Amino acid sequence: MLLVLFCTFIGAVAQLLIKSGAPQLNLQPTFLRSAIAIVFNVPLMAGLCMYGVSALLLVLALQHGELSMIYPVIALTFVWVTILSAVVIGEPMTPYKLAGIATIVAGVGILGLGKRA
Repeated sequence: MLLVLFCTFIGAVAQLLIKSGAPQLNLQPTFLRSAIAIVFNVPLMAGLCMYGVSALLLVLALQHGELSMIYPVIALTFVWVTILSAVVIGEPMTPYKLAGIATIVAGVGILGLGKRA
């Protein structure tokens, strides 16, 4: 389960990197030039690579755990993204976001109880 939690955090950091690279992206009129612009966008490529690492960790976790228990924990990525967005890039933390975080955490917790039943 710790591997899955680590996977969610890596996925959230990947999303922040992609977000930071997106404004720098200068797409060109041709596919080849656009592809080159994407490849040389360091934050964007770092975020995409981290998504790959996150996917590999998820595969490792799924080898030893139940899909119905592991996959809902992936929803915690939304929690990490919301918190990191507020802390790192200064997005506002609204009551609706806090309610969403509480709902996700409660839902994952309830699903986790299913393993004990």
